[in-house]
Amino acid sequence: MATTAEAASVADMLDAALDVSPYINREQSWLEFNKRVLQEALEERHPLLERVKFLSIFSTNLDEFFMIRVAGIKQQIAARVVGRSPDGLTPSEQLIAIRRAVAELAAQQRNCWLDDIQPKLRAEGVHVLDYEELDEHQRAFCKEYFEREVFPVLTPLAFDPSHPFPQISNLSINLAVVISDPEEGELFARVKVPAVLPRLIPITGGICDTPAHIPPKRRQGFVWLDQVIARNVDALFPGMAVTEVYVFRITRNADVEIQEEEAGDLLRTIEQGVRQRRFGAVVRLTIQHDMPQRIRDLLLTNLKLTPHDLYEVRGPLGLSDIMALIKIDRPDLKDPPFYPKVPSLLRHVHTSADIFSAIRQQDILLHHPYDSFQPLVELIEAAAEDPDVLAIKQTLYRVGSNSPIVRALMHARDQDKQVTVLVELKARFDEENNITWARALERAGVHVVYGLVGLKTHAKIALIVRREHDGLRRYVHLGTGNYNAGTARVYTDLGLLTCRPDIGADASDLFNFLTGYSRQTRYRKLSVAPVSLRDRLTWLIEREIAHAVSGRGGLLIFKVNAVVDPALINLLYDASRAGVKVEMIVRGICCLRPGVPGLSENITVRSVIGRFLEHSRIYYFENAGTPEVYLASADLMQRNLDRRVETMFPIEDPGMVRHIRNDLLDVYLCDNARAHLLQPDGSYVRAHPQEGERPIDSQAAFAAGHDIPPE
Repeated sequence: MATTAEAASVADMLDAALDVSPYINREQSWLEFNKRVLQEALEERHPLLERVKFLSIFSTNLDEFFMIRVAGIKQQIAARVVGRSPDGLTPSEQLIAIRRAVAELAAQQRNCWLDDIQPKLRAEGVHVLDYEELDEHQRAFCKEYFEREVFPVLTPLAFDPSHPFPQISNLSINLAVVISDPEEGELFARVKVPAVLPRLIPITGGICDTPAHIPPKRRQGFVWLDQVIARNVDALFPGMAVTEVYVFRITRNADVEIQEEEAGDLLRTIEQGVRQRRFGAVVRLTIQHDMPQRIRDLLLTNLKLTPHDLYEVRGPLGLSDIMALIKIDRPDLKDPPFYPKVPSLLRHVHTSADIFSAIRQQDILLHHPYDSFQPLVELIEAAAEDPDVLAIKQTLYRVGSNSPIVRALMHARDQDKQVTVLVELKARFDEENNITWARALERAGVHVVYGLVGLKTHAKIALIVRREHDGLRRYVHLGTGNYNAGTARVYTDLGLLTCRPDIGADASDLFNFLTGYSRQTRYRKLSVAPVSLRDRLTWLIEREIAHAVSGRGGLLIFKVNAVVDPALINLLYDASRAGVKVEMIVRGICCLRPGVPGLSENITVRSVIGRFLEHSRIYYFENAGTPEVYLASADLMQRNLDRRVETMFPIEDPGMVRHIRNDLLDVYLCDNARAHLLQPDGSYVRAHPQEGERPIDSQAAFAAGHDIPPE
């Protein structure tokens, strides 16, 4: 690793590179995204427990960043890769820049929790206490809780010449215990804080009873499990003296590589890969500030890390666990309840025939979470029961636990429907859940396909084949988000219900490609990655450039989650230079550098961070006064365009096109409350209403009237 002086030199080189490169570094952009999440935790306008939620999400995001992105960079360095990323940085330079940025963000995070949110929670009667703050009665409770609930679960692991350094699982909280033995001298042991127990232990009494203006039933107290274990850990070492206890946490490489071509059984291979993830190479060691140097050195040596992989923090480790506070009964500290609505076209649907009749009348657009996910569940349930339905085909990427969609598909098979489901086993961090559902579907008699070798199937599509008086009709759902009833309540996504024959025929062709053998390269209406989506997007952008060059004006509005692909970024630069106005709404990573004279002065990029996770993908083309709108499962990333099965589909109803343009995209573009504007240097500036301008919160505008329970 680089010395301090070298690091400073590289940092200067980095700053210079950022000034001249047409691309923003991907890792820098991701850290800027997580910084925007952290800023929401800092916002005092949010209710306190919503701020806690954002702080927890920030921590979880950072964990995943190290598990995937930092792990990948460290692998490049180990392989002696010296090639530069599109922005001009080597892997080593990127790692130095990451450490610098993460250290700053981590300090802000700790200050936010310890000095801001935690004291304000206490003022509202929610106490997250350190063990030292407990009174005599509370400590007695903790001791009894430890003996009853915790002690039987603990397993101390010694480390000495006869005991190798223990395996430490990813993201686990651990205690480094130093023991003084009269015969052996100083000994070392590791005690894992069990993940099967709540990290925050409920506790009453003491200062939890304050303040007086909070009713007793609204007062909540908690103490950290690892602190309770630390104060009672001597029970694990009878006859010896515990002299020191320190908390540490590790992050491992979780980017499991599956050699699919060599896998005889993909399901079993993915299972093995998930197990391996728990013990991938360590990429980060996090400790509290009071750990002495000899213990730091012991951990670094045995975990095969350098001091540059060590992150020292104030306060408790693993702040993602504070998400548990969201479950407490304090509605006064949370956002008002939100109730999704059923679109008017589906509001009075009572039978399966009614659902199919409504879709035959016209295409139906669903905008989650503002529109309920339940009509989609009811569609699959109706298809399962309807005697005229012959077959159901569906892709599943992330479905969540207790999925009503999966239950409906299994019921459809019970009703003797032909049911085919593609379950993507390689959906990162959802592999185990998807394996469970795949096996359950197979036991129910469903034909299950595990995905394609070398490609992830990320497309969101469902096909229902129904016999009607005039022949077979295909009903299709295409979406930007997963078939997950849980995330559909907090992710913004769009879905289309249609029975247009050409889209139905494309859906059949796509499923034949996914389940059988096909070299299908042309579709009637769908654009499908990796065979045609990139070319279609390129052609559509080039058409807009041609309009601008011919004096007909040009406008592109893209709403996506990430912009990384260099080829399409360059094409958007070409569009800007040709006079096309390019409005980008990008939630997360954006490697495109807007507002650079002679390069991108006609491009603006904004990011909306709020109560709901912006997840929909919309591609709008002005097309010289004949606008076209496409929705997609794909972002502007190489992986989406070249290494995944994705779909982009047109919105062909003129009223629906106007709705997406005027009632969705324009609202996002006018947001001056939740939006952050990307600057040429890669930083973001929060949007604010100009003098005389009213505040516009896009998510609040979409949710207006959704705080009333449905009838």
